[in-house]
Amino acid sequence: MSVFVDITPDESRLDSPGRPTSRRRGRSLLTKAVLPLLSVVVFGGVWQLVAASGIWNQTFVPYPSTVWQAFIDVSTTHDGVRGYAGYLLWEHLYMTIRRVLAGVVIGIVLGVLLGLVMGSVGWVRSVLEPWLTFLRALPPLAYFFLLVIWLGIDEAPKITLLALAALPPAAVATTAAVVSAPVGLQEAARALGASRTQVIRDVVIPSALPETFTGIRLAVGMAYSSVVAAELFNGIPGVGGLVKDASNYNNTPVVLVGIFAIGFSGLIIDGLLRAAERRAVPWRGKI
Repeated sequence: MSVFVDITPDESRLDSPGRPTSRRRGRSLLTKAVLPLLSVVVFGGVWQLVAASGIWNQTFVPYPSTVWQAFIDVSTTHDGVRGYAGYLLWEHLYMTIRRVLAGVVIGIVLGVLLGLVMGSVGWVRSVLEPWLTFLRALPPLAYFFLLVIWLGIDEAPKITLLALAALPPAAVATTAAVVSAPVGLQEAARALGASRTQVIRDVVIPSALPETFTGIRLAVGMAYSSVVAAELFNGIPGVGGLVKDASNYNNTPVVLVGIFAIGFSGLIIDGLLRAAERRAVPWRGKI
């Protein structure tokens, strides 16, 4: 008895070789490039209309052209004035990113190591999890002034604040990832003679990587959201210090320039983290 299976492609679904791939690529290009650009154009148009409507004073909602001019002024030397408070925008941004990276690296390293221990040892998780939840619930300003009292107004309290903001998301995500590591794979590795260290290194850590990367991205976001608080004191040069100083004088255009600088640099860093995640965890989303 013979069975004949027709594997001829359905012409209604596939008119020519590679056509579905071309369509998918076209849709992907539309989603990744055209739609974000369109959203920026729409946002700019709505902003221009709101500013021109006169509902709010220009102090509160300046024209986009006014913010653009503030960006030019902060980024260049004009009329003998160098940028803002003697520093160009890129110098403010450099100092902020340097502080954020220092705090994030410390917070993430400690958070991931803490998460590995908490996920592997139950009693450690029971002891430390409430403290992580407590720290995660605190707004940065709640303990920043205490850090200033303890550590002074130089770089130490700023970096410490950013590290404390980044630590809980990294620790919680890593803990959850380690706890949910496949038990069957761990038992199979032990049955083949693997030691506890080898199980953690070869089974637990690879399976925990996707969720750990999510925690790292959340940690970077938490650090960025705390950067203005971190630069409240002695924050110039720094974008947070620039925003705080400009707000004291109701200089809304410069405040918006600082906000956009923080936001766009955050998008770039998040894109770099996504690229690193794709390289380190190529199987994510394929199972």
